[in-house]
Amino acid sequence: MPHSIRFQVLILPNTDAKKQLERFKYVETLGFDVAATADHFVDWTNPPSDWLEAWTLLGAVARETSCIRLTSCVSQIPLRHPAMFARQALTVDHLSSGRLDVGIGIGINIDPSYDMMGIPNWTAKQRVDRFKEYICIVDSLLSNEVTDYHGDYYKIAGAYMNPRPLQQPRPPMLIAAMGPVMISIAAKHADTWNSLSFEPSFDTQFIQTRQRIEHMRQCCETLGRDPNSLRISYQMFDTNARNSGGKFNYYASEQLFIDMVSRFAELGVSEFGVYFPMSGDQLPMFEQIARDTIPTLRKHLS
Repeated sequence: MPHSIRFQVLILPNTDAKKQLERFKYVETLGFDVAATADHFVDWTNPPSDWLEAWTLLGAVARETSCIRLTSCVSQIPLRHPAMFARQALTVDHLSSGRLDVGIGIGINIDPSYDMMGIPNWTAKQRVDRFKEYICIVDSLLSNEVTDYHGDYYKIAGAYMNPRPLQQPRPPMLIAAMGPVMISIAAKHADTWNSLSFEPSFDTQFIQTRQRIEHMRQCCETLGRDPNSLRISYQMFDTNARNSGGKFNYYASEQLFIDMVSRFAELGVSEFGVYFPMSGDQLPMFEQIARDTIPTLRKHLS
């Protein structure tokens, strides 16, 4: 496998600041490779509930941790101008001593945040059209001291980016993409491509992901890019979790977790994203998987 095996934990920012920092430090202690947080104005499934802002949180986490990599999974483009987004990423790159992956995607238009904030809720096509420019601007700002860009949606005039990022030529880009056009954009710009599946069963999720990976490889070959140069990241999503008291199917047993990860690894996935347990009942299995199962999987899958 061309990339080392990594395990990411998505920690939803749905508790107070003290508990959030404790969760990130706990995940680092358990030996996970990447810690991520979600980026919305509110919890779009439960707007009145507690929710913290992603990049402010990542800045705080950067100072409370020492080795785990950090990312937003993922930041959605309607919430920020690309220049300010790049500045936030640059700042966290420095605060973390170069441990940031820049996670970015188009977001979801069923999120009530847009109406709450009074900002346009673009259609999927409008988001993709803007993303084509957005990612070019972020890439240029993080890669160059000065950027000029004149597109249909965004214009950047002599924008300085100093100090330069600690990671050179820029922090790695993680792009979330599930549709064909977004996959083609990720093939061009991403260091890591992230996807998930909303299919109701593991088998249908597996089939859909296999088809997406085949399309991604075709896009890379069309661009003249070695498909193996792209890290494939898969977010292990359970569509039934919210209806089962917040319990994720892959924490049901150690063997089930091994089987699911192993099958996706056969497709070329090298980064596996899991959710921080929503149910306290699953914390013991989460810890067991982190301490015992994942080290074994790293050896067998590398």
